[in-house]
Amino acid sequence: MNGLAVGIVLPFLGTTLGAACVFLMRKTIPALLQKTLTGFAAGVMVAASVWSLLIPSIEMTGKEGFLSIVPAIVGFLIGISFLLVLDMTVPHQHIDDSQSEGPKSHFSRTTKLVLAVTLHNIPEGMAVGVALAAALEHNAYMPMAGAVALALGIAIQNFPEGAIVSMPLRSAGNSRKKSFMMGTLSGVVEPIGTVLTILLASIIIPALPYLLAFAAGAMMYVVVEELIPETQEGKHSNMGTIGFAIGFLLMMSLDVLLG
Repeated sequence: MNGLAVGIVLPFLGTTLGAACVFLMRKTIPALLQKTLTGFAAGVMVAASVWSLLIPSIEMTGKEGFLSIVPAIVGFLIGISFLLVLDMTVPHQHIDDSQSEGPKSHFSRTTKLVLAVTLHNIPEGMAVGVALAAALEHNAYMPMAGAVALALGIAIQNFPEGAIVSMPLRSAGNSRKKSFMMGTLSGVVEPIGTVLTILLASIIIPALPYLLAFAAGAMMYVVVEELIPETQEGKHSNMGTIGFAIGFLLMMSLDVLLG
């Protein structure tokens, strides 16, 4: 299997394997472990935004001074704005929150939980897609190994995300099979977003620096708006911080050593 196919499949595989934990574990995830895993995911996403997306975005412009960072600034701000709009227009609900977010709807709590994770996965799929597109078109700035390293990092942090979705659904009374399917379904948007982003980027190659920064902004929105606040609420916030550090260092190491 070539690098492109591996990059597309890896993140979804991580989510699926994580969702499968519902067949092996008890109905709930201990709060300490959940805080650690959420912090880990946040650390991976921050490091990926910097090393795998923003830095290549700046280098790819081929310019110096302020002009070299214009695509990164513009793309980053648009990415933040895009997720902000989705957050306000898509009804969803987070696992530890009794209140729904977004417009009122008649969706079930299970559906809104899956939509919340789907919102997280959209920027991740876009990030992998634009990195793979950059590797295909600008290998000097984004080698295929670097794009696959990003996909691997996202897959690793998707493993706990899959478990964090499926396990609460099981504890809410759903069957193991349904909980697994819903957890897996939350990750389907990633390969779809990856392929669509590759196709879009191949059409508008000059926009690749903007798209890289766009994906970084979208991921950073998820980290700041959702993941970090979740790690700092209630007990075991220190484990969320430790998890963040581990995730950050792991993703940084993958990008530098494999890219």
